[in-house]
Amino acid sequence: MAASAAAPRIVIENCSIATVDADDTEYASGHIVVAGNRIESVGPGRAPENLENVVRRVDGTGHLATPGLVNTHHHFYQWITRGLATDHNLFDWLVALYPTWARIDEQMAYSAAQGSLAMMARGGVTTAMDHHYVFPKGSGDLSGAIIRAASEMGVRFTLARGSMDRSEKDGGLPPDFAVETLEGALAATEETIDAHHDASFDAMTQIAVAPCSPFSVSTELLKQGAELARRKGVRLHTHGSETVEEEKFCHELFGMGPTDYFESTGWLGEDVWMAHCVHMNDSDIEAFARTKTGVAHCPSSNARLAAGIARVPDMLKAGVPVGLGVDGTASNESGELHTELRNALLVNRLNPVHREAALNARQALRLGTYGGARVLGRASQIGSLEPGKLADLVLWKLDTLAHASIADPVAALVLGAAAPVTLSLVGGEPVVENGRLLRADEDAIARSTRDEAQRLARIAAQA
Repeated sequence: MAASAAAPRIVIENCSIATVDADDTEYASGHIVVAGNRIESVGPGRAPENLENVVRRVDGTGHLATPGLVNTHHHFYQWITRGLATDHNLFDWLVALYPTWARIDEQMAYSAAQGSLAMMARGGVTTAMDHHYVFPKGSGDLSGAIIRAASEMGVRFTLARGSMDRSEKDGGLPPDFAVETLEGALAATEETIDAHHDASFDAMTQIAVAPCSPFSVSTELLKQGAELARRKGVRLHTHGSETVEEEKFCHELFGMGPTDYFESTGWLGEDVWMAHCVHMNDSDIEAFARTKTGVAHCPSSNARLAAGIARVPDMLKAGVPVGLGVDGTASNESGELHTELRNALLVNRLNPVHREAALNARQALRLGTYGGARVLGRASQIGSLEPGKLADLVLWKLDTLAHASIADPVAALVLGAAAPVTLSLVGGEPVVENGRLLRADEDAIARSTRDEAQRLARIAAQA
């Protein structure tokens, strides 16, 4: 539905524009007109004359406008356990940190979500997601706290309501006190959907069903979780094929690899996306392409945990939907998605098969924008700068020392230093201006996250 003729308009002019539309249309100097919460027009040169109800004009000289970045995998609560277990692989890292994570409470979850969201929003993320799967008994309304933090920050948000029911006594990794029952997890997930999911075009909050991983949930939770998601019309998310240890675990426990196991439980399809997908053979990639199952590529976390290099060029060639993810900040301490544009390009070029032809700068930008929108099921609404889409966009400053000598603005954004955000709009509403958050106090959040990290550390030590 087009914006009302009486809608207030924001006009941005004189900037380079990378629309990330189907044709990768770009303008060396162009304009964007925002009317209400929608993009009204995008094109070369100055905006049309005699526009009514213009409430703001922005001179974008020296800037690049892109769609807002879309994060497809994260664990917000890990903001208060950064810098721990820095030399561990995934399984050892999880065993080291689960006992601490299992002692979080509502205030910790809220503060950690604020920190995670603030860092991403300040760096150009307009749509965030959080895969939260740790729900200690008596810890309060963790989902509500996380959703509240996202709403206050002003970003579009998907909460992947996670769960774990396979503990150490059942052959899983989480300690026994850190998991839910099958029935409890399913009931709480359905309650979260009923309370918070918005299916509308311009939804600010959506919910996905997200059992944690093959090594922390039962087969029955996966199967019934998929049935729940499809009954409710929401998406499905989990971790998949992250490490060689996971692949070995699946073969030993289920007699098949992760992809075949997921398919057997109903977890492949256009409504599914999985994090990491590092260890995928040709057959796995074909299955994802055939079913349009999405992938959240997390290059920094994969490197931090020595998981390996995902076959992103092969996935893209096969037609697999791929977006980018920060992942939890206990395995990607920077917590920024715009750095993943660069890391996705660089890490994939280390693959000895593709080398310098693995990814280019525009493919990296597409992963972080339209690719992420597609993975979250919102490609018709966000992810590219096109008339009728929601006005989620970022104006990056590229005329300073860090970028001014790079002629190609997309290469400057992807390969250069982290570019400052002059303006970030979500649904036409400013969220960041001149590198500062408009709806949150960064210094207060820094103090809160420090205090909550110290409180969690004390509780874990006493336990």
